[in-house]
Amino acid sequence: MTTKNDLFYSRLPVNEIPLSDLLTEEHLFYNIPDDWHVLITDVKNSTQAAMDGRHQTVNLVATGSIVAALNVANKNNILVPFFFGGDGATFIIPPSLLESTLNVLHQHRENTQKNFDLTLRVGHVPVADVYNEKSELKVSKLKTSQRFTIPVILGDGLTFAEKKIKSTAELPGSDIYLQELDMSGMHCRWDKIKPPATNFEIISLLIIAGKGIRQSEVFRDVMMAIEKIYGNSVNRKPISIDKLRMKATFEKVAAEMRTRLGGFSMIYLVKTWFTSLLGKAYFKTKKGKEYLYKLVDMSDTLVIDGKINTVISGTANQREELETVLIQMEQEKKIVYGLHVSSESVMSCYVRNMDDQHIHFVDGADGGYTKAAGILKKKIATLKELEQ
Repeated sequence: MTTKNDLFYSRLPVNEIPLSDLLTEEHLFYNIPDDWHVLITDVKNSTQAAMDGRHQTVNLVATGSIVAALNVANKNNILVPFFFGGDGATFIIPPSLLESTLNVLHQHRENTQKNFDLTLRVGHVPVADVYNEKSELKVSKLKTSQRFTIPVILGDGLTFAEKKIKSTAELPGSDIYLQELDMSGMHCRWDKIKPPATNFEIISLLIIAGKGIRQSEVFRDVMMAIEKIYGNSVNRKPISIDKLRMKATFEKVAAEMRTRLGGFSMIYLVKTWFTSLLGKAYFKTKKGKEYLYKLVDMSDTLVIDGKINTVISGTANQREELETVLIQMEQEKKIVYGLHVSSESVMSCYVRNMDDQHIHFVDGADGGYTKAAGILKKKIATLKELEQ
């Protein structure tokens, strides 16, 4: 039975104002209930995997963890905030979902190890622990397009939770799973996506606020700079309809199959191959074209989870102009950033239905978020050495 506590996030008001305005309206942010939990998945050694050319597999595993967790939430009619990070995902969930969500994620973890020889870290931290460490965890909702609403997090609570999870021993999965792993809705059949224009590139950008700097204000300044240089979210979106191509190769379908089913199924392989062929014809119909418009509209290219994570398309000159601003802000110790340039983007999808219940996760084609995170981590480590 769903309680008022379970409905905390779903009952939050949706803000239809510019992100730069929302960030400085503190009264529009709410503390997460202290009995909720931060749950994080993370592919170990993802930077090396990306260097080895396995970035698409890493993205697939990260997307799989979102699909598994959200299917649990959806079956219980509970809306939860979640964040895609390229090599993992973060969820904030009520206590009623904790056991069942951990259950399915441990199954996904086992399948990931068995099928891809990648280790998926799964851990959780009570929100009460976040508050006990004097960390903040505030959430708001922002409508970013006609059909798409995202959670916006302020505070260092998720960063604290991530560090704690990565520094503690992992809990093993159970040999007895009471909750069936449901990966329905997972689709990863799109080819690498060229930028909207021939002279464009794709950047994956991560930004954290400097020590002692007011997070909301510096994030506002960064977003205003991005919008001034690249334009609004539509203008800088890396996904465009005319560049979308389905690519149901055996390798791609087999990887999706192993993620969804945990193993091989000839029936699934043939069915998926056949439906992918039909999909090419479907996208030429009126209804199919409407779906593609929604796909672009509902692509997840901006995440605010206590840091800025965004994938942007634009020219090299625009990127150089943005970096001039970011370097200046970094020298003033307002931010630390990591940026990686790609020639294409990749997209994985969670499609509950073809009408309005789908979301599409975007990253740089060669491990953009993961490589940008690697640069960010090196900068942070250097700063810590200088402080000693």
